[in-house]
Amino acid sequence: MVQGTTSDAGKSTLVAALCRILKNRGISVAPFKPQNMALNSAVTVDGGEIGRAQALQAQAAGLEPHTDMNPILIKPTSDTRAQIIVQGRAITDMDAAVYHHYKTEAMGYVLDSFARLQQQYDVIVVEGAGSPAEINLRERDIANMGFAEAVDCPVILIADIDRGGVFAHLVGTLELLSESERKRVVGFVINRFRGDISLLQSGLDWLEQKTGKPVLGVIPYLQGLYLDAEDALTTSSSNADALLNVAVLALPRISNHTDFDPLRLHPQINFHWVGPNQQVPPCDLLIIPGSKNTRADLDFVRAQGWESAIQTHLRYGGKLLGICGGFQMLGEQIHDPEGVESAPGSSSGLGYFSMHTQLQRDKILLQRHGFLWDKYTPVAGYEIHTGISSGDALLQPACYFQNADGLVPDGAISQDKAIIGTYLHGLFDRPEALQQLLLWAGVTKAEVVDINQQREISIERLAKEVEAVFAADFLDQWSPT
Repeated sequence: MVQGTTSDAGKSTLVAALCRILKNRGISVAPFKPQNMALNSAVTVDGGEIGRAQALQAQAAGLEPHTDMNPILIKPTSDTRAQIIVQGRAITDMDAAVYHHYKTEAMGYVLDSFARLQQQYDVIVVEGAGSPAEINLRERDIANMGFAEAVDCPVILIADIDRGGVFAHLVGTLELLSESERKRVVGFVINRFRGDISLLQSGLDWLEQKTGKPVLGVIPYLQGLYLDAEDALTTSSSNADALLNVAVLALPRISNHTDFDPLRLHPQINFHWVGPNQQVPPCDLLIIPGSKNTRADLDFVRAQGWESAIQTHLRYGGKLLGICGGFQMLGEQIHDPEGVESAPGSSSGLGYFSMHTQLQRDKILLQRHGFLWDKYTPVAGYEIHTGISSGDALLQPACYFQNADGLVPDGAISQDKAIIGTYLHGLFDRPEALQQLLLWAGVTKAEVVDINQQREISIERLAKEVEAVFAADFLDQWSPT
């Protein structure tokens, strides 16, 4: 099990690296994260949803993502409440205090999923959440040492040296653990190291002498990797030779922002997140992303003055794209009579599509393959949303999905072709779809960017870099004899 001294210490990355290293050695391996809090999720082969990072780790292990790889997923809907997803299915919303007591029951589902994976794979690489030294969360813990103790699992502790205080993080975390938990830690990993490793050696020697535990590896700061972010927003990008300016509204409850990585990494695109209290910059393409609370985020759009900015953007010839919750905002009304996402009620949409959306408790979770509006350009991704949209705007679809009965329409495209809305996440992942959408946005000769290929290259590079600096005897214990 990989646990971290802090959030974003590198747990997800190290788990992905270990999964690929072991896979390359011919070992049957699977990733597992007992509890994850993230708004980036992926639809699994068995029709559920798990954290996006676990889907990436599954790819590193050469597997299709499965709900057992992340049995508890928490998707915040506000600062105090979250949707609780158990083994791929949303069961209810809870506030933090209620969920804290629910964790005792949740542990049963965690152990159930873990046991099924154990029956199928030789090695399970487990990822913790946050830090095991969060004292207020120790009771009923299912995410870190509580799980490790329950299944008798050895633990690697990873810390990020780039943020400073790495020795304090490691020693302090160890000191805050119980005696049995400290014994469970088999070694340390230091992540994101820059510079001359010889200058770090005295610190490593001190750490090993102080704690009696080995440093298993010092991972260098790896530039240019493309790996799906678990939750934090990725950076904007600027390219000197850009042909297109793209802006995405950074909604408070934005979901699946990895949809836009192909745009952020494209050499012909300047990519900008538009955050709170920021004006929408002049751009060619403006995107309203998915949201875990569509009506609340629509209120936020209006409070920021972005509604008038969208109108100005379209008046000057810009293109507008709404995905999932962003697509719902483009309609005339959003109804939530049962209070699925927030308080029961209705909200007026932005009014660009003749369309109404009614939210419902049953979530739609589907992997999708099909074509864009031309019924020729291939597109693939997934649907993950509550709510059904209806109205005349849907008579001119943005996409067509394949199923056993033929082609199923999705989304809408305006009569003047300036506005597109769709429920499809992963819209830009296929290189053919990306090129066609960039042509729609104004780039006549778009370079080919295959985000899936870039992801695979990054995983393989990551695995080689980690294997080169990792303790060989630690990795060799799982190698086939």
